[in-house]
Amino acid sequence: MNRNNFGNVEGGLCTGAQSSFGMSRRGFLNKFGMGLGGLALADMMNPASAVQAAGDRGILGGTHAPAKAKRVIYLFQAGGPSQIDSYDYKPVLNQRHGQELPDSVRKGQRLTGMSGNQSSLPLAGSPFKFHQHGQAGTWISDVLPHTAKIVDELCVVNSMFTEAINHDPAITFLQTGSQVAGRPSMGAWLNYGLGSDNKNLPSFVVLITKDKGGQPLYSRLWGSGFLPSRYQGVRFRADKNPVLYLGNPDGVSASSRRKMLDRLEELHQLELQKTGDTELETRIAQYEMAYKMQSSVPEATDISDEPDYIYDLYGQEARKPGTFAYNCLLARRMAERGVKFTQLYHQGWDAHGGVKGSMERQCKETDQASAALVMDLKQRGMLEDTLVVSGGEFGRTNYSQGKLNGNNFGRDHHPRCFSMWFAGGGVKAGTVYGKTDDFGYNIAENPVHVHDCHATMMKLLGIDHERLSYKFQGLRMRLTGVAGNVVPGMMA
Repeated sequence: MNRNNFGNVEGGLCTGAQSSFGMSRRGFLNKFGMGLGGLALADMMNPASAVQAAGDRGILGGTHAPAKAKRVIYLFQAGGPSQIDSYDYKPVLNQRHGQELPDSVRKGQRLTGMSGNQSSLPLAGSPFKFHQHGQAGTWISDVLPHTAKIVDELCVVNSMFTEAINHDPAITFLQTGSQVAGRPSMGAWLNYGLGSDNKNLPSFVVLITKDKGGQPLYSRLWGSGFLPSRYQGVRFRADKNPVLYLGNPDGVSASSRRKMLDRLEELHQLELQKTGDTELETRIAQYEMAYKMQSSVPEATDISDEPDYIYDLYGQEARKPGTFAYNCLLARRMAERGVKFTQLYHQGWDAHGGVKGSMERQCKETDQASAALVMDLKQRGMLEDTLVVSGGEFGRTNYSQGKLNGNNFGRDHHPRCFSMWFAGGGVKAGTVYGKTDDFGYNIAENPVHVHDCHATMMKLLGIDHERLSYKFQGLRMRLTGVAGNVVPGMMA
């Protein structure tokens, strides 16, 4: 077809050199074609447009299967707690305390730069006693007396493993399903998939123990990555204003704020009509959420109405804003109010030296409150549909980092095996899943990879991890990447 014939074909739209709009055929086709291209590009670049239509129910509009858990509370112990001194009892290490780690056990596996150059790798038994608890006789260290009381509610997994051997990629892996920064966190995926159960509170809330040193925590750990920013976690701080910039400036009334937001939305809508940029809708939604949170957040974080028996349960530290115990109590309040994913971070578990003293301090801060959270949810009838998770980014070595001096020693990073526990939300309570070898160095039975952990958590939430995805840079991205298998042995 030549140019003249092409022009004749389009004659029905523009019968002459000029259209009825005063535009040449060439000009019309150019603008029309660019308009279609722009719409297509906008759709490719902003797949969130479909999400907006789904509203608060999320992109899935419901679950793939009946959900056993409606919400998650994740107690992340940043730094890598020692499984050998908490849940994975290894009497062989005490029997062979001070002896060299056998080559047949290490099998040439890589070590970090902190202990890889040691001329000796002496085995180090736990300085704590272990006893069996609960109907299943689960071994628990004496440094966790409160957790020992709730073992019949727990599924302790001693066969977790990861490829990441250093903190930042390992923490990022547990939080986002990738060692590379920039992916959406699990809370963001859940927010994107299932939406919110409370229009006045964020679906994803983050709480961090105040004044704790240790490995740094970055906001990208609870970020939305390539998902629209509306799905990122909202951090609640232990301050007068729990959420930054939430309050009105001095002299600005609530009615003035409302009028300002209304006018701002009108301007955003005008710009949206011009550009089709759905991130403007995200911005509008965030402004509206902030406005609603001005009344909902103070109510949710005001613990003055909690009875004394609650503080006896969680410990008196729960009265102090910013402590781990306080955050556990807030997590229960968030769960009551429909928050789907509450992420707690507690730093300080990186015990390269002085394992005994470090574990004692850390467990004193977390043991009672963690157990109290499980008991509190159960007594309110909420544990059965609330999934509680506790664990770090990797484990610790069975040998001493540095010189072994009696019970005064450290433990290096160990990604080959570590422990986590799960409670409520459809997990198989009162069980221990997975097993490591006698030296606590390699997994002997039922390994659970990070992707398997995420796939199983999603399954409990009624989500098929292979079917919750987001198109980004031409790929269908998901939390579990191209891997991940649900672990039936962890589920009831």
